[in-house]
Amino acid sequence: MKVVGLVGYIETPRGLRALATVWANHLDQGTMRRFYKNWMNSKNKKAFSRYQAENAKDPKRVEVQLNRIRKYCTVVRAIAHTQHNLMTNLRQKKNNVFEVQINGGSIADKVNFGYGFFEKELRIDQVFGEQELIDVVGVTKGHGFAGVMKRWGVRHLQKKSHRGYRKVGCIGAWHPARVAWTVARAGQDGYYHRTELNKKIYRMGRGERYGTKNSATTQTDITEKNITPMGGFPHYGVVRDDFLIVKGCVVGPKKRFIMLRKSMMVQTSRIHLEQVALKFIDTSSKLGHGRFQTTAEKDTFYGRRKE
Repeated sequence: MKVVGLVGYIETPRGLRALATVWANHLDQGTMRRFYKNWMNSKNKKAFSRYQAENAKDPKRVEVQLNRIRKYCTVVRAIAHTQHNLMTNLRQKKNNVFEVQINGGSIADKVNFGYGFFEKELRIDQVFGEQELIDVVGVTKGHGFAGVMKRWGVRHLQKKSHRGYRKVGCIGAWHPARVAWTVARAGQDGYYHRTELNKKIYRMGRGERYGTKNSATTQTDITEKNITPMGGFPHYGVVRDDFLIVKGCVVGPKKRFIMLRKSMMVQTSRIHLEQVALKFIDTSSKLGHGRFQTTAEKDTFYGRRKE
């Protein structure tokens, strides 16, 4: 991610209110797209141009806003965005922009810390570490309009039932003359916002863009191989950037945006605190019944073939 802004909040009787916002002098095109409904058809593309011109005219303007945040604010958050231009296999070109709260130290320390990251990359190993527990926030797979059997798992009606088979037989009494919220009904299934807690990080590494050649090597399996399986991940491709291996599944389909955050809970369970050492990472093809871990292993098995 990149940090491109800083927001200071003050406490009011009605909750937090933004007092001042400071933006970086340069914003990526993917971030600029976020402020337009249709980037290609917009005529001028001049978002933030006036803000940047005023900062160039008065260099002390940014420092004045930062001093206001230091003096009056109680909550400081950094404005960060993803870098979709690094992901060559994504259709979406708009960066995801969101606020990340800065904790620890005084308000001045928070402001200096956030401002020091302006227009700099914030890598995942600067936030998380191996064997750490994190929370995963995302949107689940969508299944469209679904009936009660698929959506809630109710039992179908008996054979030869009148006016339907895959439905709830009785949706309530005559009085009160309304359907209770506890009754299973048909409707939207999936595409829900969900947060999964306590996912342990088993491995952190870098993809092929950095020249890494042994990101899937372990002490037990010393074969030189990368995390990308043979033929690439289905519907995704090659892992070129930073990656995480976490325990369990992650919500949503391929390429959907997910947010990782620090765990909110104090971990005391022995299962959560144990140190896990990976012995083997399977890099065989996931497009079928994979047999070989690397291309070199496959070539050794088959030998010289007709070109």
